[in-house]
Amino acid sequence: MASFRSVIVNSYKILRQNNGVIGSFLKLFRHDDLKWGTCIGEDKFGNKYYQNNYYFYGKNRWVSFPPSVGFDFDASQVPPEWHRWLQYITDEPPSTHPLPKRNWMADHTENLTGSSKEYVPYSTTRPKIEAWVPPKK
Repeated sequence: MASFRSVIVNSYKILRQNNGVIGSFLKLFRHDDLKWGTCIGEDKFGNKYYQNNYYFYGKNRWVSFPPSVGFDFDASQVPPEWHRWLQYITDEPPSTHPLPKRNWMADHTENLTGSSKEYVPYSTTRPKIEAWVPPKK
């Protein structure tokens, strides 16, 4: 009976954290995973970071990307200071123990390789094969 009660309580926590039944369905559709945990912090890009020690080590820290990115989310959207915390390099999250900002450090940008926003240089070399142009009538 105690295990059934814990399943009900955990299901209620999952529904509450994921904005009800519809929000949980959308989260399950988007991430293939439903979790509940405490919000540890949020970065300047809108990513929220959670932790729950109820789950196994290695699965108890995760990031929730904002709805503005839709399905175009990847690991390069996580800043380095939060990456350290997600990968267990440090136990202190940047929300409570921020890293010192050095003069030589650049701001974080995501990797745009393979996207339409990627910079494509203009080629100045003549192509080896010319495209066929149909004759005009």
